[in-house]
Amino acid sequence: MSEKQRIVVASGNRHKVKEIAQMLPEYEVVSYKDLGYDFEVEENGKTFYDNALIKAKTVALALNLPALSDDSGICATALNGEPGIYSARYAGDGDDEHNNDLLLKNLLDKEDRRAKYVCCLVFYKPNGEIITATGETHGKILKERVGYNGFGYDPIFFSDDLGKSMGLATDEEKNSVSHRFRALKKLREKLK
Repeated sequence: MSEKQRIVVASGNRHKVKEIAQMLPEYEVVSYKDLGYDFEVEENGKTFYDNALIKAKTVALALNLPALSDDSGICATALNGEPGIYSARYAGDGDDEHNNDLLLKNLLDKEDRRAKYVCCLVFYKPNGEIITATGETHGKILKERVGYNGFGYDPIFFSDDLGKSMGLATDEEKNSVSHRFRALKKLREKLK
């Protein structure tokens, strides 16, 4: 049996790495931290693409291995796309509960609760080759948490595709419609 090709994910977020591994079973998916590296990459880009490129390029060049990075977040229509690229640190401390509380508070008086999850993937090879893909999933922000599955904003995001909160979805259900799945599906085609 041939060995699986390794993909190094430029993220220390265990949830993200697990999701990517579930969606790319033909690859050995590892975090750069699994390889013994522990450095933080400053995400100072202005778009999801900028941040994904910064992370993928930094890790690929540091390890001299192809690296996959994802920058993703949730964008609320009534808040002009907030929290957007600041989704993970919306409340300032990187805590999912605090981020959810702040988004619910900021939408309190808004009728329009439409939102979308966006994922931009960048696969960066040490030779400078870049492969990208973007995915989205649409829904709305609920008025309170529903369910405990997933991570990030999942408990307050109602998926149009699933007809329920991502917080109630199984991993398989979420992975079948998520922004990350849609981006990875496109990326997988490009990697072939």
